[in-house]
Amino acid sequence: MKNFALLGVAGYIAPRHLRAIKDSGNKLIVAYDNNDSVGIIDSYFPDSDFFTEFERFDRHLEKLKFNDISLDYMSICTPNYLHDAHIRVALRRGADAICEKPLVLNPWNIDALARIQEESKKRIYNILQLRLHPDIEALKRKVEADTNQVYDIDLTYITSRGNWYGYSWKGDINKSGGIATNIGVHFFDMLAWIFGNVEKSSLHYADAKTMSGSLRFKNANVRWFLSIDENHLPTEIANRNQRTYRSIEINGDELEFSSGFTDLHLKSYENILKEEGFELEEARQSIEIVHEIRQATPSLNKGEQHPFIKKIQ
Repeated sequence: MKNFALLGVAGYIAPRHLRAIKDSGNKLIVAYDNNDSVGIIDSYFPDSDFFTEFERFDRHLEKLKFNDISLDYMSICTPNYLHDAHIRVALRRGADAICEKPLVLNPWNIDALARIQEESKKRIYNILQLRLHPDIEALKRKVEADTNQVYDIDLTYITSRGNWYGYSWKGDINKSGGIATNIGVHFFDMLAWIFGNVEKSSLHYADAKTMSGSLRFKNANVRWFLSIDENHLPTEIANRNQRTYRSIEINGDELEFSSGFTDLHLKSYENILKEEGFELEEARQSIEIVHEIRQATPSLNKGEQHPFIKKIQ
């Protein structure tokens, strides 16, 4: 049984990590969040220590070390802009880091973490669960079987968010990285993992709630559309009171992978515990993609525009 710490336990994604820690047969011994709405801990690890002040959390880690209580892993579910610093805390406390997406906001942060990883002899793992989805794995095998084919892909992801979003850290591009980073990085990682290195990136449209652009990979031309605006939902989806729409069309055929997500965090943890998780360098290309998007100036190419772009014109 391994001992875990969890930073950001009050956050949206934390319950998946709590469940994965428990279902993989391990123990959460301490958690931190500056928000005290953390009753969810009782469903998994009611005996875990908890702190709302980072200084007290840090002091507790020292106490564990002094008492020869090992801390094997630190799971990081904090806001995006804090990931880099919290990964450093994990490694310097002698724990491997397990970090949610995006691992960091900038490519050079990966280089700096690589140095600390080498010094500490600990590992940094990124949760890239889409790579573990059976339908995505099958698509990768198909592409690898014919490396000469170039696919045409339309990626659409609309996940409605209320007014709170703009007032939270997620609405601050300096803290979240913006729409492409906050809700798109998993998809960009998946595409790069399957279709090879990025050869060209173009940004077509960007505002506080919506972004659209194109990516050319070695084996795919991708048009992507990301939005948190419920007005962009297809009518048939909105009429069913659904607030999320996810679609990937490959050469005109829909890739349906809405199901099968339930245990992907658990599978991620199981792989990490076997030292087979996705490590630091595997995050690089997706971080480079979203960083380039963040720096780009929108320039709409009519020949490349995503079909959903008409919804915002």
